[in-house]
Amino acid sequence: MFCPPALAARIDRAEGRLCAAASGANAPDIAEPRNVQLPVGGGIAVYAGADSPLNKLIGLGFEGPVSSDELNQAEAAFAARGAPLQAEVSTLADAGLHGELCARGYYPSGFENVLGHPLTANTITPSASADIVVTPAERHEHGLFAELMVAAVATPDVGGVGGDAAPASDLIRHWVCAMLILPGVYGYLARIGSALVGAASLRLDDEVAQFTGAGTLPAFRRRGVQGALLQVRLAAAAAARCEVAVVTTQPASRSQHNVQREGFQLLYARQLLVKSPGV
Repeated sequence: MFCPPALAARIDRAEGRLCAAASGANAPDIAEPRNVQLPVGGGIAVYAGADSPLNKLIGLGFEGPVSSDELNQAEAAFAARGAPLQAEVSTLADAGLHGELCARGYYPSGFENVLGHPLTANTITPSASADIVVTPAERHEHGLFAELMVAAVATPDVGGVGGDAAPASDLIRHWVCAMLILPGVYGYLARIGSALVGAASLRLDDEVAQFTGAGTLPAFRRRGVQGALLQVRLAAAAAARCEVAVVTTQPASRSQHNVQREGFQLLYARQLLVKSPGV
């Protein structure tokens, strides 16, 4: 699957809108007065609270050089909150942006891969499984969903190069539940018999289907749980007439291996560049 810069911009900006929505724009019950949503270079800088995994600057650099004034404003806002500002810069964005950010005091901290799967409504059909049953997560099951994700993240699968550190358990619970109540977000639970064994989520935005998280309990790994969750979400995204499904993974990770096995292809990478407060 070929990915031009215009598609990469749509994908990255969908990620920015997700972060902004979860930070409180569409969920007032979790909003904080110190939250930040600032436009920067066609993208957005989002501060969603102390140590939030949604704190980032993303979607910038697809429309040429980025305004120094906009960068200054975002950097000052994060510094005032004592928070590092992590810019997630696509390899398909303006080529000079990476060096410009380094010159401003950002330091490289890793990479993440963005993979995509083209969608058509009549070609994505989940494979039937006698053992694994995947169902939509109902509102009353959101707590179970969050606890499963906490348990899965606490015992990460081996492999992968670089990437962000795993958030603390209380942050995972908070943000998983916050995201599940947003418009366009759907959760799925996987069971083997009566046992809840896996969970995954999906968000629909601008004909882009974002696969926004997935986890399997350690005792049930290598049994096809993630494959089943991927297939159900691909079918749901195709039925919603999305053009592409996307997922972000740590390079060379088990997650990347799983999604490539289901037909996802590498579209581009993002470099993670961080500016510490006060720099």
